[in-house]
Amino acid sequence: MLDLSLDLILMLVAAAFAAGFVDAIAGGGGLITVPALMLAGLPPAQALATNKVQGVFGAGTAALSYARRGLVDLRQQTGPAAIAFAAAVVGALMVTRIPTQTLRYGLPVVLIGIALFFALKPGLDDSDRARRITPALFAATAVPVVGFYDGLLGPGAGSFYMLGFVMLAGYGVLRATAHTKLLNFASNLGGLLAFALIGKPLWLLGGAMALAQIAGAMLGARLAMRIGARVIKPLLVLTSTALALRLIWQML
Repeated sequence: MLDLSLDLILMLVAAAFAAGFVDAIAGGGGLITVPALMLAGLPPAQALATNKVQGVFGAGTAALSYARRGLVDLRQQTGPAAIAFAAAVVGALMVTRIPTQTLRYGLPVVLIGIALFFALKPGLDDSDRARRITPALFAATAVPVVGFYDGLLGPGAGSFYMLGFVMLAGYGVLRATAHTKLLNFASNLGGLLAFALIGKPLWLLGGAMALAQIAGAMLGARLAMRIGARVIKPLLVLTSTALALRLIWQML
């Protein structure tokens, strides 16, 4: 952090605020902070590690904001959160052992599919629907798969959680967002534990960005709870599409 100018630090703090706001509503905050950290001169591994430091606080703040409004029961979700945490730790530790390039090629297609689903499927609002699987089965299948992916690669994990909660658990868009933020927090925390060992995050910079993340997440969660699906769906479509385009650009 000492090597960064004040202008760069302020730019990164502003990026963290914007990321916290967007992430609390639809996910995808890393689209803002990771490129900003790399533009500031951090190597990719250190940028990802530092991003996890500040991202944990944003996701945690959003999860608590939703919980205070009764949109997620923290006690009932302790088990799924613990599964997401453990799966993310395993995923992060397997980064050097699993070839991830094939997954990267398929990700843009999946993300664009998710964007089209939320953009075009009629009747998607804040109302709950009939669930297709039990909460226990959801926690035993969808949660560890997405948590493992979040630790292994990360991009789009929030969109995958959202899709699972809407399609399988039968949650309305706002309630799905609330539960997604809790699992995002858990898997981010698991990823941070592993990245702290291999990525050498800049803790002071991550802490400064975390304060901005908290402020942005509080504002974003408040807006989402006030407007609901009308703001969540368009922003989710936008972030999923932007992430897909960024991944395509990186491959090219």
